[in-house]
Amino acid sequence: MFVAGRSSLVLSVSRLRLGFRFPIVLGKPVPFCEGPAASDTVFALSSGQGRCGVAVVRVSGPSSQDALRSIAGLTRLPSPRTALLRSLVHPQSKELLDRGLVLWFPGPHSFTGEDSVEFHIHGGPAVITGILQALGSLPGLRPAEAGEFTRRAFHAGKLDLTEIEGMGDLIHAETEAQRRQALRQMAGDLACLYNGWSQQLKQSLAHVEAFIDFSEGELIEDGVLNQVDSAVSQLRVEVEKHLSDERKGERLRGGVQVVIAGATNVGKSSLFNTLCQRPAAIVSPVAGTTRDVLEMPLDIGGFPVLLGDTAGLRDTADCVEKEGVHRAQLMVEQADLTLVVVDSALLPGDPLRAPSVLSRYLKTVLPDEKDKQCLLILNKSDLLPKEHIAVIQRVLEQNSDVPPVSILSCYTKEGLDDFLTLLQARVKALCGDPLVSSPSLTQTRHRSHLQKCVSALGEYCRYRESDLALAADGLRSALTCLGRITGKVDAEEILDVIFRDFCIGK
Repeated sequence: MFVAGRSSLVLSVSRLRLGFRFPIVLGKPVPFCEGPAASDTVFALSSGQGRCGVAVVRVSGPSSQDALRSIAGLTRLPSPRTALLRSLVHPQSKELLDRGLVLWFPGPHSFTGEDSVEFHIHGGPAVITGILQALGSLPGLRPAEAGEFTRRAFHAGKLDLTEIEGMGDLIHAETEAQRRQALRQMAGDLACLYNGWSQQLKQSLAHVEAFIDFSEGELIEDGVLNQVDSAVSQLRVEVEKHLSDERKGERLRGGVQVVIAGATNVGKSSLFNTLCQRPAAIVSPVAGTTRDVLEMPLDIGGFPVLLGDTAGLRDTADCVEKEGVHRAQLMVEQADLTLVVVDSALLPGDPLRAPSVLSRYLKTVLPDEKDKQCLLILNKSDLLPKEHIAVIQRVLEQNSDVPPVSILSCYTKEGLDDFLTLLQARVKALCGDPLVSSPSLTQTRHRSHLQKCVSALGEYCRYRESDLALAADGLRSALTCLGRITGKVDAEEILDVIFRDFCIGK
């Protein structure tokens, strides 16, 4: 049984060893950044800019109810979260500004966690300006800064950083797959995964800290460090597996980079225009028409694609075209998927020779073709007899040295549907299904912090036998890395685990 003095000493020493540079607040996580002044009440247009049927103006802060009473002419507050139709007037001039709905959200049951008001008004620019000017005339209110409502929600513990990033991705989502991934992240799936890992690390770190402080008094049960070793090893495997996702979530968020490449006059720009469904690139029988990279965002089967058309690959003395060829080669190196276009009419007359010819040609377009995702497109099939096309198709399908092949004609559109099916399947494979298995990494910063987390877990393993204090520091660094992803690091929770698991200081 410990005396009270020893218990207090344990708390002090543990805080010192944890070494966090963040304030320790009992019972709740501490954000990485300071929030706005609690006395501020802010307002802003929360719906999109431009003319619309309905616009939403949000007010958040301690003076929200005063703003509601002044502009809506209310003597008492309406029922929470209940829409009320009111005449909205300027608090000084008493001029009628609009008739709209008002909603009252008392804190902490609001988006920001503070008292909040929403004005649902007509979306004309003059109406919106009038309401904003009326709010600005009230004492204690100021226009919100960019992202301030969401920042306040973060500081109130309503959202963590991963959920906020999911919300931002949802606002900018342009395809179905992006929407699904953003909704899953905004719902907290990614936060749940990282918070679960953080809890495991907190428990492991607490056990190591307790072993350092109290093992000599034989108050720690046998095998505690062995349990920590097993937990850390398992966690390291899970994080490394999460990292080895081939960047599917990041591709889905930013779009799959697809590049059309090949020699001059094989129909690259025609294919580009066909996929874009408009004449985005100039098509000409003159070789070398395309000199620069043209890019167009597309939705392929619900997945985002950034399609690029490039200059024809050939040796040239023209300095402008030479720069275009250089840029094309750079685009191919950076692409997630390359569509290598070939003129079908230039294939050898003997179909059996086609695989070897195409294999050699691929090496000129993709120097490291074994490490590159690509599809072969034999364009201008309308210039070949159908019997010849069928033989080529059969020969290429039986040859494993050649990537998947699609034979089509951009002129007649024959074979286009089969190509689009193949392209969609390949894009889907590159992005993955956002609703299947564990949530995917979506941000480069997540990946960076997780890689540092794995490295820190390695530090624990490295120093486990030689210096337990340094090993504990590795766990502490790993926990900090996870905390930087969600935006929270809580030193007090580690102390809670020590007292709960080991009953120290009863």
